[in-house]
Amino acid sequence: MSLAVVEQLRGQITALQGGPTRLGLPMLPMFDGLVQLRTGGSYAVDSASLAMALAAGASRAGEWIGFAGWGDFGVEAAHQLGIDLARTVVVPAPGEHWLEVTAALIDVLKVVVLRPAGGVDAKSASILDARLRARSGVLVVHGDWPRTDARLSALGSEWSGVGQGRGRLRSRRMRVAVEAMGRPHARDLDFPLVG
Repeated sequence: MSLAVVEQLRGQITALQGGPTRLGLPMLPMFDGLVQLRTGGSYAVDSASLAMALAAGASRAGEWIGFAGWGDFGVEAAHQLGIDLARTVVVPAPGEHWLEVTAALIDVLKVVVLRPAGGVDAKSASILDARLRARSGVLVVHGDWPRTDARLSALGSEWSGVGQGRGRLRSRRMRVAVEAMGRPHARDLDFPLVG
């Protein structure tokens, strides 16, 4: 049974149980069959490129997104993934107020990408999890997070286009592992490069 079918069945079961409906968000086509972001969920990644790519589908579909704790936010990288910078909020350094800042962003944005400055305790994660469910938001965390719907890890990356020190980058392929519901699987993803 494919991951998409399992996710669809999970959503139907939740709806029948009277819980909040967890709707799928638009995603870049490269994630088809690998992972699906659902409202009310949190997702952990170990790569800035993966974090941006997960938010890009919602941005391309017209949703507002935000980045908290990204002092080195890559405007060009975001643009290459199709993130609409006119509908993107960046809080580069929330410092010790990261929890309050992230909660406020979740209140008004569909997807929030967080890079916490340090470790996150279960109580703080629970506060944001409740806010995500109430606001039908999605949290993507670049780093560790106590409870997630899925964890995505970059296993390796290859660039093509520059040969013998000359040329132009044409493509990037990244091997990505996903662990969701205790079942790991991996696939190569081709990241878009805008020329």
